[in-house]
Amino acid sequence: MLTIHGIGKTYVEPVLMDVSLHLRPGEALALTGENGAGKSTLSKIISGLVTPTTGSMQLAGAAYAPASRSDAEALGVRMVMQELNLLPTLSVAENLFLNRLPQRGLGWIDRAKLREDAHHAMAQVGLDAIDPDTLVGELGIGHQQMVEIARNLIGDCRVLILDEPTAMLTAREVDLLFEQVDRLKARGVALVYISHRLEELARVAERAAILRDGRLVHVDAMHNLSSDKIVTLMVGRDIGERIDLGERRIGTTAFKVQGMTRGHAVRDVSFEVKAGEIFGISGLIGAGRTELMRLIYGADRADSGEVFVARHGGTLAKVNVKSPSDAVNQGIALITEDRKGEGLLLPQPIAANISLGNIGAVSRHGVVDAKRENALAQKQITAMRIRTSSAAQPVSELSGGNQQKVVIGRWLARDCTVLLFDEPTRGIDVGAKFDIYALMGAQAREGRALVVVSSDLRELMLICDRIGVMSAGRMTGVFERDNWSQDALLAAAFAGYAGRDKILSEPAEPDTHVPDTRKPDAHITEH
Repeated sequence: MLTIHGIGKTYVEPVLMDVSLHLRPGEALALTGENGAGKSTLSKIISGLVTPTTGSMQLAGAAYAPASRSDAEALGVRMVMQELNLLPTLSVAENLFLNRLPQRGLGWIDRAKLREDAHHAMAQVGLDAIDPDTLVGELGIGHQQMVEIARNLIGDCRVLILDEPTAMLTAREVDLLFEQVDRLKARGVALVYISHRLEELARVAERAAILRDGRLVHVDAMHNLSSDKIVTLMVGRDIGERIDLGERRIGTTAFKVQGMTRGHAVRDVSFEVKAGEIFGISGLIGAGRTELMRLIYGADRADSGEVFVARHGGTLAKVNVKSPSDAVNQGIALITEDRKGEGLLLPQPIAANISLGNIGAVSRHGVVDAKRENALAQKQITAMRIRTSSAAQPVSELSGGNQQKVVIGRWLARDCTVLLFDEPTRGIDVGAKFDIYALMGAQAREGRALVVVSSDLRELMLICDRIGVMSAGRMTGVFERDNWSQDALLAAAFAGYAGRDKILSEPAEPDTHVPDTRKPDAHITEH
């Protein structure tokens, strides 16, 4: 279906070199590699967003050189990008059919037909409950991701590229996506599937192509590749299967949220986190997890609720947080899930983005000291293993995962009591995830209180001491490490939608596969 010959791309330096591949009809090819390995660049070349410096392509035996994304889509080559490509001020239906709006008479949109077509497209990805007239900007990131996927499944499709399509999806949405993937393969569509979740590759793909530093290092059938072998080929070294979060002394309560409420999105949520503790928040898309983080951080105004932060000496004090700057001044940091929209100044260099959360440490008399700023940035670049040519490189030129590392690095450079992580490993490769987990462990060992929101339940079970579960805006359960199981956590996630308002705190069967990370000799496993 698609043949790639010697594709290369050079900006200031080569980022992709002499890549040759072929895609067969009805086959899914897993494309994997570390952040910055060239996966997104290759995908953008195939989908017409980037012009290659060298090489050529053929689509169904004919020369293929799209000048734009529209050219590629007209030929049946589509891409669901990691970063969303939606217009927030238009409705879901309008976004789905923006280039093919049904007409009624001269210049009039057939709204009834548009809603009908949108309902059908949305049902394929499990968005039946959403009104097609809802503005996309009013949806959470997870639902927006499903709209983006639905948009690319409309019409003729010969080659479909999925770039980290499940990064913001929970298990239910992932299953719906995989059902669609199976249908597409049965229709003869060739798929490129990019993901750092290695277990997904085995479920979806027949073959895997592994990139490292811009070069294709290995192509093989999935059944010949173990997760360990893929990781080793990706990073060029054996990173090991375990990580030690180290010995942590869980102290007194360092952070407390009481009765946090905003409309139906967040309803009377209360929880507390102790010094040195990692508290996870799980739940389905739309459960209110991100909305809760935004209320705590002052990005949205709460109808009611109080926040308490421990002062020196361990005494809890109520803090008044009406804006993000208030939160930062009170020692609360947020690593947002929407790094491009809310977390970064994309045209600015890495140094400016990292120092943004700690201007006082890099300035004199109100003027930024370039040497201090660069020194701070270089420290975080090294600690976070950010792939970059220098601290002066614009953040917009980095891969998605490295952009996320810049956001995290900014707050790790500041002495905050409370760290709120909203999807911290979204779009980050396996090796870098271990780095992030280690950094979280280091912050917890220093006595900070960590709150981690993640759509990856396995991730929360690996790194957290306790997990709170959100469902329909409420906290329906808080589970201790020794008293949780995946079934119990999932039951709590669905509880709010079944009309069950009582707290699910009964002891569950312990998950023997997940050891206690608070012990000095404990390890967590990736698989």
